[in-house]
Amino acid sequence: MSLIPLAGRRLYYDLVGPQNAPVICMTHSLASDGGMWAEQLGPLLASGYRVLRLDMRGHGGSDPVTGPYTMSELAADVVAALDHLAIERVHFVGLSIGGMIGQAFAIEHPRRGISAMWCDTMPVVPQGNQQSWEDRKRPVIEANSVAPQADASIDRWLTPAFKARDPKRYKQLRDTIAATSPAGYLGCVDAISKLDFVANLPKVKIPVLVVCGGDDAGTPPEANKRIASLVADGRYQEIAAARHFPNVEHPETFNRIMLDWFQAQRGLK
Repeated sequence: MSLIPLAGRRLYYDLVGPQNAPVICMTHSLASDGGMWAEQLGPLLASGYRVLRLDMRGHGGSDPVTGPYTMSELAADVVAALDHLAIERVHFVGLSIGGMIGQAFAIEHPRRGISAMWCDTMPVVPQGNQQSWEDRKRPVIEANSVAPQADASIDRWLTPAFKARDPKRYKQLRDTIAATSPAGYLGCVDAISKLDFVANLPKVKIPVLVVCGGDDAGTPPEANKRIASLVADGRYQEIAAARHFPNVEHPETFNRIMLDWFQAQRGLK
């Protein structure tokens, strides 16, 4: 396993591709891990990129940390990984909380990003939604397991049509949810519940593409369009007939959008 030692814990990463190639740094959704980007890895490598996939604290191969997290702390984990790997600047891809981390990374560490692609995410938790996040925490606390949230989460991520088309991948992603550490899940929910980047997004100077599944109810197109409107060099693109994981639901469409976007940014350093 590839592990980065931090203070009393370890952060898991996967880094592949030519050493001198542009680096794409990828962060995942709540209750998944770097494996959610499996459909993107091959096309990115074939296009000459170096790909860094990070598991958030308490997710995948990364050790959990007790207590609530903040987006600033999660973005700092990304910077710690880049420092450990001697990577100065990256193109950033993040989905859901991964896109929220991407926003914090761009706002708080502006010299480390070149461009970004934020997917199926939000700039702020709508007023009144904090209670819904508390409701998600309760069964996890009671069971000391994320398993009670697995079915509801996977239903938000993928359509029934995808489940029928690729039941093996559907089950793999569901099992990843159930296997997430309770501390990692609860800590990240606390970070999400305090989300508000609206005032700071206009300060982001890098080019940003915001992508969203057209049928994503959790982080809907309107919220993603708002991010694109707040960023000075922001653009928006929607993928039809997809919920929260358009990269898995329609990988060919997602990958074409992704590769076209980063090809357009290839001259940036």
